[in-house]
Amino acid sequence: MFPKKVFESFQNIPTPFYYYDLEVLKEGLRRIKAESEPHGYQVHYALKANPNITILNIVKGYGLGADCVSGNEVKRAIEAGFDPRHIVFAGVGKSDEEITYAIGCGIFCFNCESMQELEVIHKLAVKAGKKARIALRINPNVNANTHKYITTGLEENKFGINLWELESVMERLPELKSLELIGLHFHIGSQITDLTSFKSLCLRVNEIQGWFVSRNIKIEHINVGGGLGVDYHEPDKNQYPDFKAYFSLFHEFLEVRPGQQVHFELGRAVVAQCGTLVSKVLYIKKGQNTNFAILDAGITELIRPALYQSYHSIDNLSKKFMPAGSVPVLRYDVVGPICESSDCFRKAVDLPETERGDLIAIRTAGAYGEVMASSYNLRDRVKAFYSA
Repeated sequence: MFPKKVFESFQNIPTPFYYYDLEVLKEGLRRIKAESEPHGYQVHYALKANPNITILNIVKGYGLGADCVSGNEVKRAIEAGFDPRHIVFAGVGKSDEEITYAIGCGIFCFNCESMQELEVIHKLAVKAGKKARIALRINPNVNANTHKYITTGLEENKFGINLWELESVMERLPELKSLELIGLHFHIGSQITDLTSFKSLCLRVNEIQGWFVSRNIKIEHINVGGGLGVDYHEPDKNQYPDFKAYFSLFHEFLEVRPGQQVHFELGRAVVAQCGTLVSKVLYIKKGQNTNFAILDAGITELIRPALYQSYHSIDNLSKKFMPAGSVPVLRYDVVGPICESSDCFRKAVDLPETERGDLIAIRTAGAYGEVMASSYNLRDRVKAFYSA
């Protein structure tokens, strides 16, 4: 949690704002590097979690590649100095303009999700006079056991090529001379805390690899996606995921062919815990059954609770440094100012008696927080500040 001097520095910053603890970010990156490098794994950072340029500059410095899901994310990665040879472009709906731009940049690979997409990339590569490297994103039909909105590896999801389509795709692919098949891509979902889901993915990937081996098709790399979850309930107690257990599981259960590389695309696990949304209490509205703490931040700054019913730990910073037991604890619905009933961060939160002007910290907001902010209700865009 924040030391007192950090809290005191917040007094002069207009709220709401995102605060990023860069030391927390760096320590997480050190752990990722220490646990992935012994296995020879290549880790890409998923920009969709947080494309903040300050964060990207730090991530790049630890040797991670970039996983992008839009043309503008590819541009942002290049602006931040990522080597195009370590940029992967995924996404179920790439536009012609985005594909052309990425081909021109010479990115490492397109993760392709349909036969029609393969045909479009081929056509645009021919037009550019270049060859595009591609990986097939295959839907493994593995349940990630996470929220239905962030499950991506089932047949009912829009992502990837289904297993029953593989035969026809591989029959057609040799005709697309400007495409070079170099990999297979899998991604089953996000905020996965049960590692057995990843074991299931490994076993399914082994089966699918066997299908290609039986047809003498060489695959240079396997991209197993990301999705490793973080602890939203106890952010101080469990500040970092168990990266050792995560990478060790893939080392144990994924059958890697000779000369084959294994790629990961972590996002949330890299940045979630380094970010906090700091907001001020505008009003306390007391009722017979419910007390409301109305903040100056809302779904325009952090939409996850409304969109995913997600949990975030909430602290009253203004009361954090007072003697224990000196302030009574009351129960509040912590809500925002937006004209939507869904604009609620959490219900029935036990906090020290809270007053107008108190600073509130909404924790574990470094991933899918600032990046999903909007100007709905013509709100000013939230700003970001960083640890020294």
